[in-house]
Amino acid sequence: MGVHNGFEHKPCAILVPNEDCSDFEIVQMEWDFIPYNVRNRTEATIFQSRYLTMNAKAENLFLNDQGRPSMWADAARKRRGLMLSTGIYEYHHIFPMGKKGVPLKTAVKYPYHVSVKERPYFFMPAVWQEWTDRETGETVLTGANTTTMANTVMKQIHNSKERMPTILTDDLAWEWMMSKELSEARITEIALNQVPSSKLDFCTVDKAFRASAQPESPFEYADLAPIDLTYADAEKLEYPTW
Repeated sequence: MGVHNGFEHKPCAILVPNEDCSDFEIVQMEWDFIPYNVRNRTEATIFQSRYLTMNAKAENLFLNDQGRPSMWADAARKRRGLMLSTGIYEYHHIFPMGKKGVPLKTAVKYPYHVSVKERPYFFMPAVWQEWTDRETGETVLTGANTTTMANTVMKQIHNSKERMPTILTDDLAWEWMMSKELSEARITEIALNQVPSSKLDFCTVDKAFRASAQPESPFEYADLAPIDLTYADAEKLEYPTW
């Protein structure tokens, strides 16, 4: 099984509805949302080096942190799809203590593989749009998946940002992709959906997992504390049934 690295901006498969939303098709899109006002590939490369747009923050689909219209807004209203995944990789950061008893500025990173129990794959909500290079006329589709606040387990795994990809039930996935008349409030609500920690399988993997024939294989680190699993009472099922 190969690992798809979003930071390389390579094409990935996104499910999009057909015109009357009676069915869907699978379309290859560059995994990194490029705004309309980026004029050419040179500007796109500069933009991608400065901004992380392979993920769309669910809280900011319509308004950014400054309260202005978000670059995701039109796509969130009109061009919603689903990114399919068998599992994700996230890093846990630990800052070792230096000789003077002060934490070092460079973290040691431990990769984890995370999947959904008893599901060979799962859906993440995505937004997409067509982008054209004004110099060459090249037109491509670009997309991003949404992220939400991390649940109890993911806060410990992805402890640098405490975020996680939005993971949807089948019913929510269908509603996200196929419902034309969703309100902005409902779109945001679905994008904020948080899979319960109890539904996740996870393990540490080798730091060279990208080059491995079995990147999701467990690998133990003797110096890494285990994830605290005392989350059952804290995460009552306020979430959709899985």
